[in-house]
Amino acid sequence: MSKQIKQMEMDALKNTFKDVRDMVVLSASKLNCQLDYHVRSTLRKKNIRLQVVKNSLARRVFDECGLKMTSVWEGPTWLAWGGSSLAELSKELDALIKKNDKILKAKGAVSEGLEISFKAALAMPTKAEAIGRVVGLALSPAARILGQILAPASIIAGQIKTLAERPAEQPEVAAPAAG
Repeated sequence: MSKQIKQMEMDALKNTFKDVRDMVVLSASKLNCQLDYHVRSTLRKKNIRLQVVKNSLARRVFDECGLKMTSVWEGPTWLAWGGSSLAELSKELDALIKKNDKILKAKGAVSEGLEISFKAALAMPTKAEAIGRVVGLALSPAARILGQILAPASIIAGQIKTLAERPAEQPEVAAPAAG
């Protein structure tokens, strides 16, 4: 491959991955065209993209961009990115890997420009889960305070209700004295 073609491919990789900070690195061996089409079309519906890269060129591009990945540049390499979060991306790819475990394998992941393991990417919360946790944590102190304020009032209300449900005691009427 000539230097000009290599430079053009590196420029194309830089343009494609300049804003990508979360991705999963996969290895695909013995992949036939039907499975390739199935994987790509399934992921495309979920706004996840795949690209096969040449290891030496990708390593140079990512080193220049500040993404230091050391352990993933052996064998055939696919890069997957997109979706709403790295957790969603990882979970979708994990489902495909489980279906095709002899063909697809996860090499690693990148989160916010730092290399992490694929297992760590799977353990991350999705965007919706993270928002739910933050909202739950924000509302928790208010719920506790409200519970403490209402607890004595509910006890008193329960006692008043119990007293109201009792039959009223009638005063004893003294029998007239015989005289």
